[in-house]
Amino acid sequence: MKVMTHLNYAIKLIVIAIAVLFVVGSSNGKEFKVKNNNLNLSTDLTLMALRVEEDIKNDIYGAKETYTGDLTGYGADCPLCGGTLACMPSLDVLHGNVTYNDATYGNVRIVASSQNLPCGTVIRFDSQRISNEPVVAIVLDRGVLGTHIDLLSTSEAEASNNVGRSVITYDVIRKGW
Repeated sequence: MKVMTHLNYAIKLIVIAIAVLFVVGSSNGKEFKVKNNNLNLSTDLTLMALRVEEDIKNDIYGAKETYTGDLTGYGADCPLCGGTLACMPSLDVLHGNVTYNDATYGNVRIVASSQNLPCGTVIRFDSQRISNEPVVAIVLDRGVLGTHIDLLSTSEAEASNNVGRSVITYDVIRKGW
């Protein structure tokens, strides 16, 4: 009986060693930041959840949250607009500047949102009226309610003609600065 227990223990250790080699071999040279300190080396669900959460945080284009709302357009020349943005008043948008050069995402469009999305939040959405490619935009202005998004255009006329109003689903790919 004692020999059988030792044999079962040895077999379990071999299976664990093979599993560890498989995981290490399949990591493509990347070191996991989260370690399994569980003494019996069994599957740790908390560890797995932390790894998934870490992967999501490290994927700069992965959706962190998804919302549905109206997409509308506005121009810096609108009657109540002063040519400045609520989140970045020093950025002049009166002369057709509708983009912002973000350190992580490059040249992105500017949008207004409600305070549900903090300043500096980056979103991605599809709208065939605006572009054949997904549009990446940053929240630098306020003035809409709920989950609606208002895309900055060069003028009110362009906003009316090219953006209009449509219902979109958009992904938050960075929350705030």
